[in-house]
Amino acid sequence: MGANNGKQYGSEGKGSSSLSSDVSSSTDHTPTKAPKNVATSEDSDLSMRTLSTPSPALLLNPNPSCVSPQTVPNGHETSSTSFNVPGETVAMVHPPPGIRSRPLKVPHTALIDILPDPVLLHVLSYLSTPQLCRCARVCRRWYNLAWDPRLWSSIRLTGELLNADRALKVLTHRLCQDTPNVCLTLETVVASGCRRLSDRGLRVIAQCCPELRCLEVAGCYNVSNDAVFDVVSKCPNLEHLDVSGCPKVTCISLTEEASLQLTPLHGQQIGLRYLDMTDCVSLEDEGLRTIAFHCPRLTHLYLRRCSRLTDESLRQLALRCTALRELSLSDCHLVGDFGLREVARLEGRLRYLSVAHCMRITDVGLRYVARYCPRLRYLNARGCEGLTDQGLSHLARNCPRLRSVDVGRCPLVSDAGLEVLARCCEGLRRLSLRGCESLTGRGLMALAAGCPELQLLNVQECDVPPEALRLVRQHCRRCVIEHTIPAFY
Repeated sequence: MGANNGKQYGSEGKGSSSLSSDVSSSTDHTPTKAPKNVATSEDSDLSMRTLSTPSPALLLNPNPSCVSPQTVPNGHETSSTSFNVPGETVAMVHPPPGIRSRPLKVPHTALIDILPDPVLLHVLSYLSTPQLCRCARVCRRWYNLAWDPRLWSSIRLTGELLNADRALKVLTHRLCQDTPNVCLTLETVVASGCRRLSDRGLRVIAQCCPELRCLEVAGCYNVSNDAVFDVVSKCPNLEHLDVSGCPKVTCISLTEEASLQLTPLHGQQIGLRYLDMTDCVSLEDEGLRTIAFHCPRLTHLYLRRCSRLTDESLRQLALRCTALRELSLSDCHLVGDFGLREVARLEGRLRYLSVAHCMRITDVGLRYVARYCPRLRYLNARGCEGLTDQGLSHLARNCPRLRSVDVGRCPLVSDAGLEVLARCCEGLRRLSLRGCESLTGRGLMALAAGCPELQLLNVQECDVPPEALRLVRQHCRRCVIEHTIPAFY
């Protein structure tokens, strides 16, 4: 039988699958004594035997009464060159058949599986929301780790075609398993650019996430006032709200009707500190007054391209939101000097002010800001064609802590205003003079001598001599100069 098994194995080749089938079939029979002509058969199959693929007959318990002539009575191998000796050597490598019927295989262990759970959990904390969902499908251990509540303090969704409503519903449902109907760990939801997000998805967030602190839905044009009302009324800890590019959002309030005033029935006021309503083109004065009344803790407010706002709404804003530090009114074409006078009531708290392309603003309005906001650090007045050297000089003298100034496209700004700015604002780091046609090299030379910490200078579309730019580069070592002058390199 040993010879027959050897021939059968040799005809099937050396594959591991044939070896496994042979081993399993051989364990069902009792081994018998090999015939006397076994040497002849073994001779023909010797080339097919290897240490890793032994004959099935050699894996079985040998009959004690049958001792090969090449084996001494004590069971040790002799130095004979008989062909039976290699076969017995192979048999000694494998475990006894009573313990194991298959060759021993060392399981392959991935290096990442060796990591303890805390380390692997820390690695997973760097993955995005879609990546965590994919990791949960690897194995049971990864599933339990990927859904650890500590990894789900934030949800970030992207993609215009993503069904964000369904995604939020599935994720919040899974996160609410340990605490039914409520997710206490989720604090941040970012779905900016998910155009299929609607009020339905935000209502799920409002119902399941009372600890929500940050919500960003920029560009989700299907979101309306109703969903925003649900979020701000059911998430009392909300501090950061970005609804930029949502044209249906016209106010932020704790009442379903914007015209209603806040009463004790509605509880506490909204705790928002950051609000971005850029490109909310339907926002009007009434809506901004409601926001000011319901959100008195605002410190950052961005109203870029809300073209329906006027000076009147800024009066209520300055009266109610006295903690404002950053305010952007860029491209609000109806805002003028009277509005800036109201903004100046914020006094020493205002640090950032952007009034770019507000054509009605002149030196008069800028003078109010300079007088009452001495701690101003950033001013963007690009495109304010009524701004002159006089307004810029007044600003420089009263706001010596200015770090960034943009007066590009202000054709009345010249070297005189630039010299005062360089003399009074030594810590200036960023300056944009793009399109200021009245500039010459004299103002830039004063800037090089007075602002050694300058890091960015934009003089594109300005006719200035290359020598002045070289002097700026020599004195301001870290300054990046943006220009359109071929002679300067």
